[in-house]
Amino acid sequence: MNSIAIIDYGMGNFHSVARALRAAAPDADIRICRQAKDIDSATRVVFPGQGAMLDCMRTLDESGLKEAVLRAAATKPLLGVCVGEQMLFSHSEEGNTACLNIFPGQVKRFSGPQYASASQPVGAEELLKVPHMGWNSVTQTRPHPLWAGISDGTHFYFVHSYYVQPSDPDLTVGTAHYGVSFTCAVAQDNIFAVQFHPEKSAEAGLRLYRNFVDWNP
Repeated sequence: MNSIAIIDYGMGNFHSVARALRAAAPDADIRICRQAKDIDSATRVVFPGQGAMLDCMRTLDESGLKEAVLRAAATKPLLGVCVGEQMLFSHSEEGNTACLNIFPGQVKRFSGPQYASASQPVGAEELLKVPHMGWNSVTQTRPHPLWAGISDGTHFYFVHSYYVQPSDPDLTVGTAHYGVSFTCAVAQDNIFAVQFHPEKSAEAGLRLYRNFVDWNP
């Protein structure tokens, strides 16, 4: 039986992820894990995250789970979600934060004249709000087993102000558009990670979680 560890380091919607995974894969052993030994013994790992990057990285360090995340990323199927995807990269503009550096690249904030800001005059309704919240179409830039049964252009649910900018464009397996085209899904070897929230994305999200459970990289 698949045993899936959802890493609980104190900064994520772990229970929502667990409910969605249990709905998608009732045959799997799904556990929210707060100890390194439980992560090490699982056959695959989900790494969610939400909140400010500096807080996420500090909390991960303080939890004692950072090395367990790195071991999982090196040895078994790992799915990163939202800030869990961003943390896999080298550095984030948010708080000028060093991240896990599993993938080379930066985490950038949505910025530019197309976005509203606190100083923007009232009545600028045509400008895009940050954070980006809501459903958005995802373009699959190359095939991957986690896209199985999910049509190109399917909508997923996003809540974020930052997005990853990989140094290696071959990491990108999905893009979305919000003022700019941005990477919203990355994959390499045993790792797949997404900016959107599969647990909030109805049937498409459940299918992606099921695909992860069945994936044998």
